[in-house]
Amino acid sequence: MPQDTILCWKTKQTVADYQAMVEQEEKSKIANFIRDRFTERFISPLTGSNKNGFCTMAISCLMIETLESFWRGWGNSRGKEQVAFCYFFGRNDNFKAFRPHSEEFYKNVRCGILHQGETTGGWHILGGKTAPLLNSKTINATKFHKELEHCLNEYCATLELEDWNTERWAKLRDKMEVVCKNCG
Repeated sequence: MPQDTILCWKTKQTVADYQAMVEQEEKSKIANFIRDRFTERFISPLTGSNKNGFCTMAISCLMIETLESFWRGWGNSRGKEQVAFCYFFGRNDNFKAFRPHSEEFYKNVRCGILHQGETTGGWHILGGKTAPLLNSKTINATKFHKELEHCLNEYCATLELEDWNTERWAKLRDKMEVVCKNCG
C-alpha cells in the first residue's frame, strides 16, 4: 500500500500519517481525521447553493453504508447493504421514524436511487427546512442529511471518549486497515 496516498485532502493526511497516529494511539487525532474524511466526502459537497434533494439522498445513503462499515468493522458492506440500514436506523435515535421502514427505505430509496436513478414504491424526496424529516413516504433530504452529520459527530465524540482497546476502536482500525490496503 502506498504510504503517501492521501486519505483526507482537507488535512493532507496520508496512509503513513494514519498509521503513525495508530502507533501512538492518538484517539483525538484519529477521531478528527475520521470526521474530516467524512465531512469532505459526504457533508461539504452539499453545503453550497446548488443543493438538490435527490443528490443529497444519494450521498446520504452512501454515507450510511460507509459509517455503518466503520461502526461494524466491515472491510466492505457487500452482501450486508440492507442490514446496514436496519442497524443504522435502529441504533440512531435521530432516525427512529425510519425504524419501521428500514427494509422499505433500503429497497425503494437506496436501491431505487442507485439502480434506477429514482425512488420507487411511492417514496418521495424534497428539500427545504420546513417539512418534517419523514411524512408518510416523503423524506426531507435537507433534514435527513443534517441528522446524518449529527450521527457522524456523535460517533467521533464516542471515539474520543472510549479507551483505545475497546471494541469500537478495534472495529475502526479493522475498517481503516482495509481502506489503507485499497490504496495500493
